[in-house]
Amino acid sequence: MTISDERPKTGEWNDPALPAPVRARALLAAMTPAEKVGQLGSTWPGHEGSGDVAPMQETFRGAEPFDEAISGGLGQLTRVFGTSPLTAEEGVERLAALQARVVAANRFAIPAIAHEECLTGFTTWQATVHPTALAWAATWNPALVREMAAAIGADMAAVGIHQGLAPVLDVVRDYRWGRVEETMGEDPYLVSELGLAYVQGLQSAGVVATLKHFAGYSASRGARNHAPAALGPRELADVILPPFERAVVHGPVRSVMNAYNDVDGTPCAADTRLLTDLLRDTWGFTGTVVSDYWSVAFLASMHQVAADLPDAARQALRAGIDVELPHTAGYGTALAQMAEDGRIPAELLDRAVLRVLTQKADLGLLDPDWTPGRYRAVDLNSDRNRSVARRMAEQSVVLLDNHTGLLPLRAPRSIAVIGPAADDPGCLFGCYSFPNHVLPHHPELPLGIDAPTILDAIRAEFPDAEVHYTPGCAISGPDRSGIEAAVVAAAGAEVTVLVVGDRSGMFGNGTSGEGCDVDTLQLPGVQEELADAVLAAAQRAVLLLISGRPYAIGRHADAAEATVQAFFPGQEGGGAVAGVLSGRVNPSGRLPVQIPGENSGQPGTYLAPPLALRSDGVSNIDPTPAFPFGHGLSYGVFRIDDVRADADEIPTDGTVVLRVSVTNDGDRTGTAVPQLYLTDPVASVTRPVRQLIGFARVDLAAGETATVQFTVSADLAAFTGRDLRRRVEPGRLLLTVAQSAADRGTVATIRLSGETRYLDHLRVMSAEARLLDQGLSGGLGG
Repeated sequence: MTISDERPKTGEWNDPALPAPVRARALLAAMTPAEKVGQLGSTWPGHEGSGDVAPMQETFRGAEPFDEAISGGLGQLTRVFGTSPLTAEEGVERLAALQARVVAANRFAIPAIAHEECLTGFTTWQATVHPTALAWAATWNPALVREMAAAIGADMAAVGIHQGLAPVLDVVRDYRWGRVEETMGEDPYLVSELGLAYVQGLQSAGVVATLKHFAGYSASRGARNHAPAALGPRELADVILPPFERAVVHGPVRSVMNAYNDVDGTPCAADTRLLTDLLRDTWGFTGTVVSDYWSVAFLASMHQVAADLPDAARQALRAGIDVELPHTAGYGTALAQMAEDGRIPAELLDRAVLRVLTQKADLGLLDPDWTPGRYRAVDLNSDRNRSVARRMAEQSVVLLDNHTGLLPLRAPRSIAVIGPAADDPGCLFGCYSFPNHVLPHHPELPLGIDAPTILDAIRAEFPDAEVHYTPGCAISGPDRSGIEAAVVAAAGAEVTVLVVGDRSGMFGNGTSGEGCDVDTLQLPGVQEELADAVLAAAQRAVLLLISGRPYAIGRHADAAEATVQAFFPGQEGGGAVAGVLSGRVNPSGRLPVQIPGENSGQPGTYLAPPLALRSDGVSNIDPTPAFPFGHGLSYGVFRIDDVRADADEIPTDGTVVLRVSVTNDGDRTGTAVPQLYLTDPVASVTRPVRQLIGFARVDLAAGETATVQFTVSADLAAFTGRDLRRRVEPGRLLLTVAQSAADRGTVATIRLSGETRYLDHLRVMSAEARLLDQGLSGGLGG
C-alpha cells in the first residue's frame, strides 16, 4: 500500500463552516491530475468468489489489487456488506478497516463513499427483506414507501454506508422483461409519486439515493435485458423521463445511474444530450452521475462505439459520467495520462472531480472529526423494520376476483395447498434481496431472517384446518410427475389454494429478475398444466400468484372461485397473504400493471392511444387485459359519485378543484383508492385514452362517506407536440374519478381556454389530494 510519507495535508476543505462547493474547489486546486482521477474510480474488495451477482462479472474479474486501486485516493467502495455474508458487526469492522487503508493511501486523508444495493431493503445478510418495488407500487401509498425508505436509510447510515443504488424509475413497457419486479409499474405518474417518496425517505437518513436506469432501459426491443430501446422522442419525453424529472426537480435526488441500453444508436453512457444537456443544464441536477456496473467498459466491448478502454473513458467523461463503478477499468492511469497531455480538457476532468468532492463534503467525509471507526452495528432486522415490511406486504396484496364470495375463508375443515411457490421462502423475495442475490452461492448458510412460507402462514392462520401440501411441479422445468398427486389432493380437500408464479434470480437462474426475460406470459415450466388440472379437480379453489411480473392467467381466474396476486411480498409476505385469505387483512392493493388476457405473446400497457386498443375487424389480436391497471377488490364495496368541479372552464395556465364523494357500502372498515384519470378527446398528436394524474388512499368505516378534493393544474394535461415542445392546448378535457383504468367512473368535463402554452421542467407534476370531511376512522394516503 502506498502511504504518504508526510502528515495528511489539511486546508480550508476541512472546515465544516464553509459551504461544500467552496471546500471542494479548494481541495480540487491542491490536487494533481492523478489524484483527481483517483476520486472518479472505485474498487470492489472481496468480490472474487462471490458468484454471479452482476452482469458479465467474469469478463471483468481482472481488477487491480486493492492497495493499487486506492493509491492516491479512491472515489467509491463497492458493496462491502452486500457481496458475501457478514453480520452487522463484521461488516462494520471490515468497512472501517478498508476505509482506514483508503485514508492512509492519499495525502489528503479522504475516505471513499461506500455504496450498497437497497431495492428490497439493505442488501446484506440478516437484514429485513422488504417487498419488491412492484409490490410497493401495488400499495399506491407514497407515505408508506417514504417510511420504508427512511428505515432502510437509517440502518445503512448507522453502519457507514453513504449511497444506496435505488430507486428504479423505469416505467414498464413490456411485461416480459425480467426486471419488471424492480419497477413501480407501467404508469409514469404512479412511478413518479412513489419514486419521489423513496428518494425523500432514503435521503432523510443522510444516505444518497441513486435513480436508475437513466434512461429507456425498460423499453428494450423484445423485452431483452441490455437490448436497444425502441423509443421515439415523444415516448421518451412523456413516458420514460417524467419520473426522473420529478425526482431531480422536486427531490432533489443526489445521484443518477446511467442505463445500459442505447436509444436510437447512442448508448446512454456516452449520451451528452441525456447526461448533461437534459439532466444538468435543463433540469438543474447538481449531484453525481455514477456508471452502472462496467457500462464505461461496455462502450468498447458491447456497444462498440469506442476503440478501447481509454476511448470509452473519454466518451463517458465527456457525456457526464462522474464515477465509474463497480471498480476502475477506464477511469484509471490512462485517463490521468490523457488529462496530463491535454487529450482530455482539464475543465472536463475538474468538472467531474468537483462534483465528487462536493458530495463528499456534503456527507461529512472531509470533516476533521471523521474517523473510519465512527459507525456502529445495529439490528438490521428490527421491530421497526419488520413492522414496515408487514404493513407494506399487507397493503400490496391485490384481490383480483372473488366472484362466488369464497374469500375470506370461513373455518375450512381441510385445505389443500398446492404449487411450487407455496413452500419456498425464496419465492417471497426479489432478485436484489440478499437471500436470492448472494446466498445461493453460500448454500451452507441459513437465510438469516425469519420468513415463513405461504404454507407455513396458512397453517398458522387456520390452526383448526387439516392442511395437506404437495408441490405438483417445480417452478420451471418439464417434470410433470407430481401433477397427478396434486389432482388427488385438490379433489379431496374442502378448499384448494393453488400457489403458482416465480422464483426470482439473476441471469437465467430464475423465472424473474435481471437477465430472466421471457418470450411469453404463460406461467413458467409446466405450471399452466398444473393449474388446468388442479382447478378442474378442486371442489373450491383460490388461485394465488406470487410473482415478479403479471402473467396471462385469465383462463385460470375464470376456473377458480377467487384469485389473489402478490408481487414478491418479502419476508412478511406469507403472513400478509394468509391474512387476506382469512379476512384478518381486508385487501387494499391495486394493480400497478395490467394482468394480460389470453394474449400472452404481445402485451401492451394501459397507457395507450385508441389504435392500440381492441379493434374488431382490423386485427384478430385482442389486447384487452383480464384485469386492468388500478384494479383491486376489497371485502366490501366502495362507491364513487357526485364529482363536482369548481369551474367548467379554465385558462391553459389555470387550476380546477374537483371534489368527489367516496362511500364504503360494505359492512367492515376498508380502504378505497379513488383514481383520477385525464382524457384529451382531440389533440394535435395521439394521446392515451386514459392517463392517471392523481390518486388517494381513503380509509373508511362501514357506511362512511368522505369527500376527497383533487387540485388539478392545467399543467397535468401537458404533452409533447409534433414540434417536440411540451405544451398545453386549449380544448375539452374529461376528468374521470374511477376505481381502475377500465372503470367508467364519474366524469367532469372541463374546457381549457386561451392560447397554446409551452412548459418547462418547473411545471406542476402532481395533483394534490386532500380529505375534506370524514368521521374519526378515516385517513388519506398518496
